[in-house]
Amino acid sequence: MSKIRVILIEDHDLTRVGIRAALQQREGFEVVGDARDAKSGLKLLKSAQPDIAIVDVGLPDMTGIELTQEFKQCQADGESPHTKILIMTLQDSEETVLAAFAAGADSYCMKDASIDKLAQALNVTSEGNAWIDPAIARIVLHQTQKSYVSSTQNVEPTTIAINRITDEDFIPAYPLTERELEVLKLIVDGCSNAQIAEQLYITVGTVKTHVRNILNKLCADDRTQVAVRALRTGLIQ
Repeated sequence: MSKIRVILIEDHDLTRVGIRAALQQREGFEVVGDARDAKSGLKLLKSAQPDIAIVDVGLPDMTGIELTQEFKQCQADGESPHTKILIMTLQDSEETVLAAFAAGADSYCMKDASIDKLAQALNVTSEGNAWIDPAIARIVLHQTQKSYVSSTQNVEPTTIAINRITDEDFIPAYPLTERELEVLKLIVDGCSNAQIAEQLYITVGTVKTHVRNILNKLCADDRTQVAVRALRTGLIQ
């Protein structure tokens, strides 16, 4: 089984060295390079063409979000088409998280996560799935609900539902089934298809069917968009 090739773009020396050492000691990962600023990181991304780049948000010469946006534009032009971006940061604000995904980040992990959780995030991301730190998912959902309540305190209940959809510019093509909502919640939690199948006691093939139906119903292109949309619109309670 081939190893997941990883690079680190992180300006904090101790953090960078620590993550590198931890991943090198785990089976299934190969750290093929690291950089301490965005300019060097972009060069490394293009030359090493890793499976995943772990990118810190707070880089000295440009933000990790700006780096992600620039690299994704390079990918649109055909460079390093298979490389995924995992944003890692201590910032847990809704604005930062949504900006990261809007820039094209594939996954989002907190810096205080354990090495086991980081390894899980890397494995899920390498499979082509989005991984969102559960702490981030809860924070975004909480902030979305607070904002919604604040903006609709004096509105009739029937109007609330309409405004909620209009504000997000989102109307589901068809309502989700109870099972699809269960699958959606696990997608938001960053679970892979195999993990969803194990938790719901269904086959991976059935999970793939549910995921495809969810993508179609929510008019989404990928799991990242589905997860962000579910949090923004409060589909997951």
